[in-house]
Amino acid sequence: MIIRIVAGGPEQELPDLQLLDVRDTVWIGVDRGALYLLDRGITPMKALGDFDSVSDKEKQKIVNAVPDHVQFPAEKDETDLEIALTYAISKKPDAIHLYGVTGGRLDHFFGAVTLLMKDEVMNEGTTVAIIDRYNHIALYKPGRIEVEAAENKHYYSFFAMNEKVEELTLKGFKYPLVNHLLKSGSSRCVSNEIIGKKAVFSFRSGILMVIRSIDGGMNR
Repeated sequence: MIIRIVAGGPEQELPDLQLLDVRDTVWIGVDRGALYLLDRGITPMKALGDFDSVSDKEKQKIVNAVPDHVQFPAEKDETDLEIALTYAISKKPDAIHLYGVTGGRLDHFFGAVTLLMKDEVMNEGTTVAIIDRYNHIALYKPGRIEVEAAENKHYYSFFAMNEKVEELTLKGFKYPLVNHLLKSGSSRCVSNEIIGKKAVFSFRSGILMVIRSIDGGMNR
């Protein structure tokens, strides 16, 4: 099962949700994200948030369409997105995809990125990714990961999310590496590409952020 969470970031940053393979998918709308889903003919299983980004009329539309809706106070210790992510993790899905969390306010975006490092995310084994029209962002624990080439989001960039990532090896990429020490703050691994149909990256220790991207304006 994949849980797809749609938050209320700038709508133009969303990929075409109606083109996704939604077999075995559960949708959750967060704040204005619930309205984005309804406007696309998608009824979320759950809607939650403080709903401070929608009008009274829009909120009523959400309430009428989504039986399982929960409103939280605007002043609270967690963001609406964190509440939704915690709920999604409790359902133990195979993957969680976050949409509508990029663009707009940088503090909201950075807050979404830091959620990928929650203990519940890193320890549960559920793949959590941030996805928009141009980017796919995910964190990985040590191991060997095989990826397939794709026309969309074909640039790969790698970043150390803690002090260092040890023995980073890239095979099948335009710029290969063998047992490289990738330190936090390094731009050594920005903008790589797969040269064949598949590629592999592996590392021994650390937390690795992998960003797949495509230039704006290209087909997505």
